[in-house]
Amino acid sequence: MQIKSPEFKENSRIALKDVNLQKALGNLKAGFPVKRAHAVDRMPEFEDLRNEARDLKNHILENLDVYLEQFESKVVENGGHVHWARTSDDACKTILDICQQVGAKTVTKGKSMVSEEVNLNEYLEKNGVQPIETDLGEYILQLRNDHPSHIIAPAIHLNLEDVSEAFHEHHHRPKSNDPAVLMQEAREMLRKQFVSADVGITGANFCVAETGSTIIVTNEGNGDLTQTLPKTHIVITSIEKVVPTLEDMTLFQRLLARSATGQEFTVYNTLSTGPRRAEDQDGPENFHVVLVDNGRSEMIGSELQDMLRCIRCSACMNHCPVYASVGGHAYGAVYPGPMGSVLTPALSSLKAAKDLPNACTLNGRCKEVCPVDIPLPDMLRSLRARQFDEKLTPPVTRVSLMMWAWLVRRPTLYRIATGFAVR
Repeated sequence: MQIKSPEFKENSRIALKDVNLQKALGNLKAGFPVKRAHAVDRMPEFEDLRNEARDLKNHILENLDVYLEQFESKVVENGGHVHWARTSDDACKTILDICQQVGAKTVTKGKSMVSEEVNLNEYLEKNGVQPIETDLGEYILQLRNDHPSHIIAPAIHLNLEDVSEAFHEHHHRPKSNDPAVLMQEAREMLRKQFVSADVGITGANFCVAETGSTIIVTNEGNGDLTQTLPKTHIVITSIEKVVPTLEDMTLFQRLLARSATGQEFTVYNTLSTGPRRAEDQDGPENFHVVLVDNGRSEMIGSELQDMLRCIRCSACMNHCPVYASVGGHAYGAVYPGPMGSVLTPALSSLKAAKDLPNACTLNGRCKEVCPVDIPLPDMLRSLRARQFDEKLTPPVTRVSLMMWAWLVRRPTLYRIATGFAVR
């Protein structure tokens, strides 16, 4: 996974001085955390479901090969195709090949963090295929040549004025600060893209082994138009998204929306099960699923395996004081916040993401709110220990830690030293 800007400390200094960013981040503190708390309070069985989801995810990861093969078999049985992509390049090349086979010049895209992870848009553009983002946040960012700073609210670092300026520049219409006017502009601009696109690309929140279905959960409906109007629908997702049954999927859905946005349920929950059948009124003629590994299989059996339980709700970053202070771009990679501080080193390298394991106060809020009980603080501590063992920490830090370790093993000296420190 590509890391765009690995210097977290310098990125953070810039972010803390960015007045517009700080204004935008102020909306986060009063938004998602409060809504999540209210949603959880209204669901007395939340903790029981959380434990059930954790155990189910562990079971899935222990039998991942079985469920992935079952999923593939069902997709093929339904008339679709499954493609296995070990690396980012494999994923991009596979999708480009499909686009070229059907003569695609433009593709519409629903929201997909995995497509961001593999740099799909850039790859397609370099090879003559124009991707059009249809999620409102992603669409705004594409106009600005920007990147997501949050998993579920990709443009959370922007203010209304930023959106107005981008629309005015690209839509060539009078500038407006009325959200309703801006929304209507986006609908009008994207409608013709939905109708004319040769291929639609979406992500998947879950893949159901029992039926060979994929599901997207959204609040805009753009994903539905993306996957039903074009003749070819491509799903790009990662291997850990598979779940055994439809009933299992509903367990995670009950936790996902409450943890992410504080909703009881997202507005659209759309299942895709193969290409259009003879009796169907609409839908694609071709259905492809690209399953991306990109380093995940190497996490199986490691101290970071628990990270693969993540259902991408963003609760950890919504409650993280570091993220709330510097935003997502400071992390320099696709996945920000606490989950990104673990996942980015796992999918790239600890050396490349040297600052991220230390971009945390270890206050534990991320684990407390995680709907699948991922021990993020424990894994961050583990990564810090690996950094020290592999001599990746700065010399000053290493010397300071060794001095502290020497002192703490001598209680009398330690008490004297700390006594001076508090005077």
